[in-house]
Amino acid sequence: MSLPKSAVWYPFTQMSEPARAPFLSIVRGRGNYLYDAEGRKYFDGVSSLWCNLHGHGVPELTRAIARQADRLAHSTLLGLTHPGAEDLAKRLTDIAPRGLTRMFYSDDGATAAEVALKMAYQFWRHRGESRRDRFISFKLGYHGDTLGAVSVGGVDLFHSTFRPLLFRGVKVDPPYCYRCPLKLSFPSCRYKCLEAVETALKKNQRRLAAFILEPKVIGAGGIIVQPRGYLSRLAKLCRAYRVPIIADEVATGFGRTGRMFACEHENVRPDFMCVAKGLTGGTVPLAATLTTDRVYRAFLGRYEEAKTFFHGHTYTGNPVGCAAALANLDLFKRRRILQHLPAKIRFFSDELAALRNLPHVGDVRQAGFMVGVELVRRRATREPYSWEEGIGRKVCARLRARGILLRPLGNVLVLMPPLSSTLAELRRLVQEIKGIIPLVC
Repeated sequence: MSLPKSAVWYPFTQMSEPARAPFLSIVRGRGNYLYDAEGRKYFDGVSSLWCNLHGHGVPELTRAIARQADRLAHSTLLGLTHPGAEDLAKRLTDIAPRGLTRMFYSDDGATAAEVALKMAYQFWRHRGESRRDRFISFKLGYHGDTLGAVSVGGVDLFHSTFRPLLFRGVKVDPPYCYRCPLKLSFPSCRYKCLEAVETALKKNQRRLAAFILEPKVIGAGGIIVQPRGYLSRLAKLCRAYRVPIIADEVATGFGRTGRMFACEHENVRPDFMCVAKGLTGGTVPLAATLTTDRVYRAFLGRYEEAKTFFHGHTYTGNPVGCAAALANLDLFKRRRILQHLPAKIRFFSDELAALRNLPHVGDVRQAGFMVGVELVRRRATREPYSWEEGIGRKVCARLRARGILLRPLGNVLVLMPPLSSTLAELRRLVQEIKGIIPLVC
């Protein structure tokens, strides 16, 4: 097998692919579109891996980045601070779910999750409950690719290779209504799947440091939308068994589900919340983990007590990232993004209805601007295509030829356009998919 000419090793990619066919080279972005080296235009239907909110080349964001880079590109937060880090922490804790009053910076979603895991573990040690060394999480959950995040993840295709390196935890079934393992239907099921979750919480409560979950939507596991009322009931169980909640809002935060944070849909107040992706509007890397005063106070003490949270990154709280995030929050307010979203989401939902009757569409799952279209071999039996067939990739390849960029999750087409998408762009996205699926499946 010939080696690719490029020295780049691409993520989540079998590297024999670019050796056979060079990857599309993206050289420019404007509005909701990306442009390749040949000048061809593509609608960014997956928001550049779920992070772009307002489109590309947004003047307010690029000016904020340029101004800050000219003034101060980077300075450590280890023993120093800068105004952007202080201002952003204040603004984020002001709009976060009530009780989240402290914020720790990091670089991306995985490191934000890693911070939350280590923080929760150390919190219990400071409280004298050192047996709490395990985490409960969902099968099919995804929280990043660092070893801690992989330990609480549940996507076997991504994680099984590394199992010998991982710490032990407790895994429970997610509320995957389309493929319910109990063979029940919502809402007549009366949340029967939560009984197994409660059993796991009760059995392990003295060992559990936290329950880490993606609120409202399980992302990389297949855009699995939790049924209405599930999240609040789960949170109630966690409170009953004294198990803190880590809400991984890396994908769901900043308007993606129609609210600033997905927890708000059911008034859930987590003990930790991880944010990244849309934090800077999809421009430069920055992440944060928010937590409560109760957790924060457990780490306070004299220097010699070594209660410090010994964790950090070189670029923690990078000034350019903070400037971009502050400008992003300004855009939400100035453009009234959240106020305009409900009408767009309703329109998007109405358009998606056109896909539901296609013979090879088994399920269409939507939470705001997060959509999963599950393709099946036989609609009546819900028989899936084999992973090796790459049916999702084939549909996306045909869509690329039509000027639309998507990236699937196996047999699930992921539609995650920028929040700035127009109604005409949303309609075209769905219509193109409707036309391509029968040609491929």
